[in-house]
Amino acid sequence: MREVEKVVKICVICYCCLSKIFMSNLNTSKERWYSGITRYEWLVLIIASAGWIFDVYEGQIFNLTRNNMLGDILGQDPGSPDVKQYGEWFLAVFLIGGTFGGLLFGALADKYGRRPIMIVTILMYSVFSGMTFFATELWHVTVLRFLTAMGIGGEWAVAAALVSEVFPKKARANAASIFHSSSVVGTWLAAIAAIAVGTNWKYAYLIGVIPAVLIIWVRVAIKEPKKWEDARKAAADGTQKQGSFIELLFSKQWAGRAWGAMGLAAVGLGTFWAVTVAGQDLARETLIAEGVDPAVASQKSKFAYGIIQTIGGGIGLLLFGPISQRIGRKKTFIFFHIAALIITPITCFAPSNYTMLLCILPIFGFFTLGMHAGYAVYFPELFPNRLRATGTSWGFNGGRMLAVTILFLSGAMKKNMDLPVAMTWLSGFFLLGVIIILFLPETRGKDLPE
Repeated sequence: MREVEKVVKICVICYCCLSKIFMSNLNTSKERWYSGITRYEWLVLIIASAGWIFDVYEGQIFNLTRNNMLGDILGQDPGSPDVKQYGEWFLAVFLIGGTFGGLLFGALADKYGRRPIMIVTILMYSVFSGMTFFATELWHVTVLRFLTAMGIGGEWAVAAALVSEVFPKKARANAASIFHSSSVVGTWLAAIAAIAVGTNWKYAYLIGVIPAVLIIWVRVAIKEPKKWEDARKAAADGTQKQGSFIELLFSKQWAGRAWGAMGLAAVGLGTFWAVTVAGQDLARETLIAEGVDPAVASQKSKFAYGIIQTIGGGIGLLLFGPISQRIGRKKTFIFFHIAALIITPITCFAPSNYTMLLCILPIFGFFTLGMHAGYAVYFPELFPNRLRATGTSWGFNGGRMLAVTILFLSGAMKKNMDLPVAMTWLSGFFLLGVIIILFLPETRGKDLPE
């Protein structure tokens, strides 16, 4: 485990250095971003993050157990071509479910409030993930992954909008980055659970019922933000309409932002499932090439992806906010996308052994995953109070729908090409992200649209 200790030390050193560079505020005053933050504001951040942690657990546990699950259901070897192809298919089903749920619950959150919709979405992803314990047929998995994804897609949009509305302007980017970077904990929990249950994948899904306890906390602690209350009053007067997709997608003022946000998220989410997650398969293939038993290689690859790579990804997520507060949202997105385009082929072809791959995976995770915090930072800043959850959800979850095309392409390419070659070609989508962000507005230092 010495190589693991070295990787962790490198990550900590990089985080400290980058923090010193980017954590300083553009403000010339010595005031910290978190000074003056109230106890309730911290509570909102904790609850939103807890919901997102279990969101990610429910999504990642399938990625980490799908080979064993589908191998059992199909009666085939976990590494068979059919298992790989169905694995990509179910990821596509998950993205579609997340899109549908996100759009539905985002609009409902603008109409009926953040708190009740957060409760409904947490209940959905908890119950249906837990029911996967009983899945014995492919159609069982299809239905349950779709319904679980509906809850996950809706919860993220509501939580992201809530954090942006509760925190003041000076702290918004940092709080949103902390919220989204909490996903790392969800990935770690999923990795630990997957390693602990081994081939007994069913028990990893049973754990997914636990976040239902969050519903009690949300019901007791969360209040509707003043910004949403103001939007509700305006809607009652008949001067504004809440959660209107027609206004969001076709009005001159908001349509460009909505479609641009969707395209930007599609690049990040598509490359996440096609490129970032493939770090696990890359580690597995590297170990097998070194003569490691496939079963052992499978366990070690879960650790390489779920723990080591995710350490770097978590640092990237956490630092996106401070970096964007210093150089702007658009420049930060461009920086992460170009760096991801460069690091992917290096990760695929430079390491000559598993130890070298472990050293590169955190950097790979930093850039390919770190950009995702930008969606929580940036999307709520693009839309007014009456459309904030709807617009944020459209950007993030509408992006899931577009990302499905990347997944279908990914499945075909990985079936017919060597994995490193396919990953390198698929990383070309990062360049598309750079082009899209050029057409969107800069929001750093600005108040939320009213």
